[in-house]
Amino acid sequence: MITMKNVRKTYGTFQMDLSMEIPSGQITGLVGKNGAGKSTAIKLILGLTEAESGEISVFGKNIHQLSMTEKAQIGASLADSGFSTYLNIVDVQKILSKMYPDFDSAYFEKGCRELRLPEKKRIREYSTGMKAKLRVLTALSHHAKLLIMDEPTAGLDVEARNHILDMLRTYMAEDEERSILITSHIASDLEHLCDDIYLIHDGMLILHEETDVILEQYGVLKVSEEQFDNLDQEYLLKKQKTSYGYACFTNHKDYYQENCPGITVENGNIDELILMMTGGYQG
Repeated sequence: MITMKNVRKTYGTFQMDLSMEIPSGQITGLVGKNGAGKSTAIKLILGLTEAESGEISVFGKNIHQLSMTEKAQIGASLADSGFSTYLNIVDVQKILSKMYPDFDSAYFEKGCRELRLPEKKRIREYSTGMKAKLRVLTALSHHAKLLIMDEPTAGLDVEARNHILDMLRTYMAEDEERSILITSHIASDLEHLCDDIYLIHDGMLILHEETDVILEQYGVLKVSEEQFDNLDQEYLLKKQKTSYGYACFTNHKDYYQENCPGITVENGNIDELILMMTGGYQG
């Protein structure tokens, strides 16, 4: 569905050099610390900024060669974009109906009711959470083949977040060829939603793994310096010095649970993955 090959982009001292391949029919999470390049990658895929070199393709075609019909098959929700704040819901609905041949007015109106988006208020009167809901709903309302979503649940309370995530699951269930590329700072959202995870750091891909594998096989070993010196390090991905010795990140926690009964082994998750692999862990 999306392919990036040796894509390079420079902003001041930041330089991205990224390759990824995102298949159709699944939800892919893009994670990393602030400034890792997540939003830049999304804007490159959408053609909102230009790469200095490399190739980007969507639906098997270079992004600059997509027809208007093909572009209409991409739905996007970006954290730093939206409709004019002087519009209201009725105005937005009229604009979307002209932009997208497959815009579903009934779906949009139902979504507005379920998400409690006031019809008469202008968008400038909306809360941060309401604006986030509207961005997601507009991305879904023309039943695109590909959704690209940058922090879609940012600013939402738990109830609204769960509603949005359920909408995304329903969207995927309706057509097995649909795909979602999503970023989020809320790890639990991705753990219960994504099929696989790409971790980027300083503009480069440093790990790609299935979500189930991360949750089932990854873990953190907490060991003293003496324990570390005697530890089989074959399956360690990263280690970081701590007050008690070392925190070690592994993708084979079962091995250490079975063979090293004297050490502490904690389950891994996406937050641990980001912190340990990017040097942000504090022990």
